[in-house]
Amino acid sequence: MSGILLLTRTEINRLRRNRRYLIFTTALPVVLYLLWSKAGKSAYGVDFAAYYMVAMATFGAFAGALNGNAIRISEERKVGWIRQLRLTPLPASGYVVAKILTAMATTLVSIVIVMLVGRFYGGVHLALWQWFVVAAIVWLGSTIFAALAVAIGYRYPPDQAQPITLFVYLVFTILGGVWFPLTGALGNIGKATPTYEAIKISTDVIGNVSVPGYLILGLFVWLAVFAALATLSVRSMAETV
Repeated sequence: MSGILLLTRTEINRLRRNRRYLIFTTALPVVLYLLWSKAGKSAYGVDFAAYYMVAMATFGAFAGALNGNAIRISEERKVGWIRQLRLTPLPASGYVVAKILTAMATTLVSIVIVMLVGRFYGGVHLALWQWFVVAAIVWLGSTIFAALAVAIGYRYPPDQAQPITLFVYLVFTILGGVWFPLTGALGNIGKATPTYEAIKISTDVIGNVSVPGYLILGLFVWLAVFAALATLSVRSMAETV
């Protein structure tokens, strides 16, 4: 366990020096919130500023967990870094666990910053328990995509992992209502995505509306599916890394 935590700390320190990562996962969601949080009156039954706070927190966490990991894992597998780690006492699954823990730690920072901007710029007022619950829901959503990043990064080389990651990113952000709330046919399709589920659960909490059980179940189903894909990718590529 100490080896996993040491690798996690190393990964976090490396990401802290990655300006592109910090801009994409923290600065960009904040800038977009400042630009668009007052562009509407309401969405998903709550004030638009509250909805967009949740959407941008989800965007930052999603981007950090998926885009920030999938391609990096693929590149590290290609150059033999994972193979080198296997020569150490680190457990075979330690690399994967460290990547997920790193994503959880770094996305939490993005979530907190966006929510602070929502409170003091967007004028979002919530009870203390609502702040914690909303943050926890978005954070759970980020772990779903951290698992998906492992599945993509382990399975595909960098030249394939990058377009696949971009495609997945666009599908889940657009259909999930991250950029703007969808209605009609696209809105109905998007209701099956984990990004929509995380945003809708959060806005229901903000609006003091009873959260449908199928939305919560949906998040855990997505987590189980992506975790299974990650496990299959790691096992199938075990002899090639």
